[in-house]
Amino acid sequence: MKKQRTTNKRGLTGTGLILTISLISIFLATAASIDLPPVTQVPATLSGHLPELLCSPCEAFHNLNTQILNGRIDKNEAVVRFKTVMRDLKIFTEKADPLRTVSGRCVFPLQGYAPAAIGGKNGSGYIALGYDYFDGKNHGGHPAHDLFIRDSNQDSRDDVTGEPVSVLAMEYGLVVSVKNAWEKNSRLRGGHYLWIYNPRDNSLTYYAHNDTIVVRNGEWVKPGQPIATVGRTGYNASQKRSPTHLHLMHLKIENGLPRPENRFSKLSSCTRH
Repeated sequence: MKKQRTTNKRGLTGTGLILTISLISIFLATAASIDLPPVTQVPATLSGHLPELLCSPCEAFHNLNTQILNGRIDKNEAVVRFKTVMRDLKIFTEKADPLRTVSGRCVFPLQGYAPAAIGGKNGSGYIALGYDYFDGKNHGGHPAHDLFIRDSNQDSRDDVTGEPVSVLAMEYGLVVSVKNAWEKNSRLRGGHYLWIYNPRDNSLTYYAHNDTIVVRNGEWVKPGQPIATVGRTGYNASQKRSPTHLHLMHLKIENGLPRPENRFSKLSSCTRH
């Protein structure tokens, strides 16, 4: 009897093992028949929309620019760091420029508008005297052109179309800073702003007082691509006395440092959209 019980015990063990193997086989066969979703990869498209922080020099520029703007960095230190950041941006764009074959044309940065929208007479609103980028929000001068839209009731919409006015990239380039969180009555003068670096020209273009920004830091943009809508953000631009406009400034990088450049002539000859 003892021998018979041992035989029965072994028989039960063998049956359990066979059952376990059968269940595993069924599971593997079922799993193999399931259509798993494909692995999604981020394409390096010409239109941009690349993940944020893909461009570390862009993030470095944004952080430094924010510190300078808010007066949270020593001026001498800011100058040294700026040169380093611009050098790194130059190296980055030489290695990773998906738009290197795109035309270098210029597009007037207000959709549906012409150079007549530029404030002042023949660009007289441009005043470089007293400006120093490293003075941040306390800088003097006005080394920029204000491009005004038809907005009599100041609702950031065109009086004729009733629609927001798109801000277009004047030239091709890489977005290196985006500020899209401005609060009413904040002392920040630029409001919702963005900076675009043009590696061909080794320059920076600043678009300020926007309502909504539709590009991200680290994104490449083509000439004429929508990047924002005209708004009334920024301490001065939000005041009732100020007509709705885009503030456009161009800084040429020379010896690693930013120098304001009057681009009225080029702006006046840009292609209209």
